[in-house]
Amino acid sequence: MSNGTPDSNPQAQSTGSFDFNAFINESKETLLNPKAYFAAMKTTGGMAEPLIKSVIYGAVAGVFAFLWSVLKIGAVTGGMFGGAVGVMVFVWYIIAAVIGLFIGAVIVLVISAICKGSTDFESNVRVTASLMVVMPISALLGFAGGINLYLGAVITLGVNIFSLWLLYNALNETLKAKQETTKIVSYVLIALFVLGMFMKIATLRKANQFMEGFKNSDFQEMMKDIEKEKENN
Repeated sequence: MSNGTPDSNPQAQSTGSFDFNAFINESKETLLNPKAYFAAMKTTGGMAEPLIKSVIYGAVAGVFAFLWSVLKIGAVTGGMFGGAVGVMVFVWYIIAAVIGLFIGAVIVLVISAICKGSTDFESNVRVTASLMVVMPISALLGFAGGINLYLGAVITLGVNIFSLWLLYNALNETLKAKQETTKIVSYVLIALFVLGMFMKIATLRKANQFMEGFKNSDFQEMMKDIEKEKENN
């Protein structure tokens, strides 16, 4: 093998076609044992495999988003258009997964370069496709934002930090980045995630206060006066 990975490793074997069973096993390994998975991950073999992986992750995430939309318990609901919006959300998740694969690969490549790791584009695409295993998890937990905006913000932070943990292992094990530099970059990203969460909570709080202003008695009285003026005219 050109990347030095043993042929006995099922992840390193090129079957010439997409193996769905291997995909399921690799997804489990990515979530449960990321260090071992990324240490053995194949970095060559073409773009078809990571592209298919991203589409599957996007489709699964889209199913959850569609479900929450129909049930009207997520951040995005169907509203007066019902399931039609949910279908569009499903399609959008698939499109976003494909676009996100390549945009994400560029971002991972830049981070890898900063950490003195591999800048091979295919390797970074494959790493990004594996990291997208978090996409369905994020969509599954998306209902939290519809129940409580603050809970949703905290869960989003947790998902982001977990994604960063996967990226940390991918940088060290697959892309062979310098571990100390990777740690520093990871700490900076965690700080940015936390800052982003507080900014999101502050924005949501202001939005809630603004909405409450529309419900107070003064506003209602003002609307009554406007209606009376219209009737008189």
